Amino acid sequence: MRTVCGVALLIAVGLGVGLGGARAFDGNRTTTAELAPAVSVDLFPRGVSPLQNSSTIRPDVLQPPTAQLTAVEAFRSGAQALLAGDTKSGVRALEYAASSGHPIAQWKLGRMYADGDGVKRDELRAFEYFREVADAHADEAPGTPRARFVSNSFVQLGTYFLDGIPKSSVKADPDRAREMFTYAASYFGDADAQYHLGRMYLEGTGGVKDSRLAARWLQLAANKGQYQAQAVLGAMLFKGESLPRQGARGLMWLTLARDAASPQETWITDLQSAAFKQATDDERATALTYIERWIRGGRRE
Repeated sequence: MRTVCGVALLIAVGLGVGLGGARAFDGNRTTTAELAPAVSVDLFPRGVSPLQNSSTIRPDVLQPPTAQLTAVEAFRSGAQALLAGDTKSGVRALEYAASSGHPIAQWKLGRMYADGDGVKRDELRAFEYFREVADAHADEAPGTPRARFVSNSFVQLGTYFLDGIPKSSVKADPDRAREMFTYAASYFGDADAQYHLGRMYLEGTGGVKDSRLAARWLQLAANKGQYQAQAVLGAMLFKGESLPRQGARGLMWLTLARDAASPQETWITDLQSAAFKQATDDERATALTYIERWIRGGRRE
């Protein structure tokens, strides 16, 4: 999953998430609401945070002029400082904004600590920032400027629950991971969540194994350009695994995924190369037609 934090910081206002339907494999239109039931989003019912010894800067310990700023002003100041390369001042201002409940500041700090971007990598601290966003803004209306950040926070929490955080109280909990992905996938229509949820249904992680439902979630994500979902769905279609075989369609998805993947994601490159070698000339030609249509924007769902 790719998140370009600098770009996201620049376009924090005005972003939205679409909740479109996708053509299912039985020919019917499928929406996210039809694929999953509502889930609880009360992450810690007893109010217990997994981050026990937080050193997050609180408003009362900040020195002027930062302490005189509102949360919104502090966020803007922090964002500008980061863009200017002043990480220390940027983090300090963002921590002030985050401690005052600014969700995008919380999300940005979560991403920074998760990636070790300008700060020492600290997955537990990142988890706590994402948790704060998800707990406080789970009912954010899809399509609002903050919705993308809230939904991504649920996705990040889901990935942490999948494997747990070493030497911490956050243990691997596939059931909880599936719940996080389900909420972000169904309520926000988040493509990354839909991909992760599709993989969990495909592999039977955290609950029932359902290849057909997995394919529907993967298709929703693939239609939005989520390249990992495109790769998995493409392989399923090309090989005819759990789905009627559609060689050209599968090769199309695999090729789109390969072009979007990073060089390190060799599993995608390997899948596409193997499929291309096995495909017939007709399948290759038809796949090329599909790709050209996709690029032109006339996507065939």
